[in-house]
Amino acid sequence: MARDRVLLGVVAAPHGVRGLVRIRSFTEDPMALAAYGPLSDESGKKEYRVEALSAARGAVLARIEGVADRTAAEALRGLRLYVERQRLPETGEREWYEADLIGLEAIGTDGRDWGKVIAFHDFGAGSMMEVSGGVMLPFTDGAVPEIDVAGGKVLVDPPAGLLAGGGEKEDES
Repeated sequence: MARDRVLLGVVAAPHGVRGLVRIRSFTEDPMALAAYGPLSDESGKKEYRVEALSAARGAVLARIEGVADRTAAEALRGLRLYVERQRLPETGEREWYEADLIGLEAIGTDGRDWGKVIAFHDFGAGSMMEVSGGVMLPFTDGAVPEIDVAGGKVLVDPPAGLLAGGGEKEDES
């Protein structure tokens, strides 16, 4: 996946019988999902025109042009919707698009190499940053105190006891 496209949402499920869908939005304002013009699939070859109707709990109830019934809506379940990077607003200070962090080196405050940033997840209790090897870190200022996109790295300070080798050993006496 090229860095010139950013994932904005995923079609979660159909809604009703008239072709509406629920989309899990990854935008700060869920309704902004439709504000960037046509979205595309993962390959970038097929475009989708999305009309956001309402939002609740990070999901957007939407109409996708050409989808007129539940069967067509069901066929879109799991569709990942992308936008061209240049259509997104510039980031401010201490703001990043998660897509910009994928592939950066994760270096511990102690100099330890934790691997590369491979994904971000939100299981409901806040964003988690996944580092190669299956390591999951809370994506907070405390656990990720510094991000240097231009330098190709993130500084990580895992909470003590979270990871093997991430905190001091207990006294075995």
